[in-house]
Amino acid sequence: MRFSFTLFFSAVYFLLCRWREKIRSSTPLHVVTFSEIVAILASVASFIYLLGFFGIDFVQSLVIRPSADVWASEDDEVVNGVLFRNEDARKVTCGQALDRSIRSFPHSAPIVTAEKVFDEMPITVMVEEIIRSVVAGLTPSYSLESKLGDCKRAAAIRREALQILTGKSLSGLPLDGFDYESILGQCCEMPVGYVQISVGIAGPLLLNGREFWVPMATTEGCLVASTNRGCKAIHLSGGATCVLLRDGMTRAPVVRFSMAKRAADLKLYLEDPENFETLSVVFNRSSRFARLQGIKCAIAGKNLYLRFSCFTGDAMGMNMVSKGVQNVLDFLQSDFPDMDVIGISGNFCSDKKPAAVNWIEGRGKSVVCEAIIKGDVVRKVLKTSVESLVELNMLKNLTGSAMSGALGGFNAHASNIVTAVYIATGQDPAQNVESSHCITMMEAVNDGMDLHVSVTMPSIEVGTVGGGGGTQLASQSACLNLLGVKGASKESPGANSRLLASIIAGAVLAGELSLMSALAAGQLVKSHMKYNRSSKDVSKAASS
Repeated sequence: MRFSFTLFFSAVYFLLCRWREKIRSSTPLHVVTFSEIVAILASVASFIYLLGFFGIDFVQSLVIRPSADVWASEDDEVVNGVLFRNEDARKVTCGQALDRSIRSFPHSAPIVTAEKVFDEMPITVMVEEIIRSVVAGLTPSYSLESKLGDCKRAAAIRREALQILTGKSLSGLPLDGFDYESILGQCCEMPVGYVQISVGIAGPLLLNGREFWVPMATTEGCLVASTNRGCKAIHLSGGATCVLLRDGMTRAPVVRFSMAKRAADLKLYLEDPENFETLSVVFNRSSRFARLQGIKCAIAGKNLYLRFSCFTGDAMGMNMVSKGVQNVLDFLQSDFPDMDVIGISGNFCSDKKPAAVNWIEGRGKSVVCEAIIKGDVVRKVLKTSVESLVELNMLKNLTGSAMSGALGGFNAHASNIVTAVYIATGQDPAQNVESSHCITMMEAVNDGMDLHVSVTMPSIEVGTVGGGGGTQLASQSACLNLLGVKGASKESPGANSRLLASIIAGAVLAGELSLMSALAAGQLVKSHMKYNRSSKDVSKAASS
């Protein structure tokens, strides 16, 4: 770079001096000598180099490098001098390994690349040039997968561009070891890496005469150990029993009329049993598994909320029921042309929000799970007494929750277990809001010698198939396989998702039993200080 500066200014100075002499001697300026021609060429060449050095990409691509069109086929696209493979013509499958890390560079740094960055395919464009294009906003970050045809390469380039834009390092966020193709178009957009969450196993959980090893993805110390202790207590007492009460996913659009009377007319029409068969046929066209179960309506002035309930097989079913609802709304337009559909979801469903309608009517799977824990097990394994557990449950889970105005939160920590199992098995973690609705009951039985404990959960929303969640991802699929509920049940549609809901309720029962015992025995703080604290700097270990 110093040589270019020196050459440029020396050539310009020489030419200025020569032209000044020609002006004084009245010599025509267009008459040049060999030395002047060399000076002109040197100044132009050094000027172009300096422009390219300081980030003028089009000068560098047009003059210093061959055009990308040299390598472009008819199906390829050249944008700003950068060659991109069209999605239909890509030769490299998404998720192909990235052999070398991409080098970081400042905005004004020169582009010097003399080797292949990727060994899998011949280099057609410098990776740093694509990164620079993303940083400059010339190439949208979200389009990298379709443009490059390589999901991992797209994630690596996006990651590097993000580090340059923010000035923050992502060295602790892993990039390698993940199949980015598996999440394309269904799980995550614009990925730059993945977060590691440890998976622990609680069990065996003896439920309805079968043993299950429950995977739990969590970073909270003591959670798996506590649930495991609850599983042990249940197993030693003969196991737990779980019963499915309801199975139906809901979606509730909101429609508006000019008058409240028209809204009432539609409500009466939908709730008339004579019309249900026709509506079911229209609804069920959306899927070979979808089966309309019922429609409940609520009026607010001239606005009508229609809560559809639908069986969805082994899928969690939000997309399935939404398509069926859209079919019915289209059908109703012929008889109610003045109906204005405001939204496919009017929050009367209610999804990912605490709502009394889910607590009362249920959503997804409604289950109750119970067990009788022997008095000896309460004393020896749980380290407390039946009397203490019953009293604590009444004052904490029932009275305390009522005092706080809890909605579906009459439990100790159901959400802890639900969320951990949800993450491990590829469910939607946000649905732990209503899925964690739970009331825990404890009662002394057999003349006060033993403990009857139960959890009632009216809205567990789970699925073992479907592209909306992460059930098809390798890690989550392995956890579903561990439980014996991977994929759709061939013998009985919906059996796998119902069993998963029952297992979750059983794990919640174990977690409730153990935590309540720790509270009753005064062990909670001591155990958390022992197992939920770490003096090790994990970030240093990860970066080493």
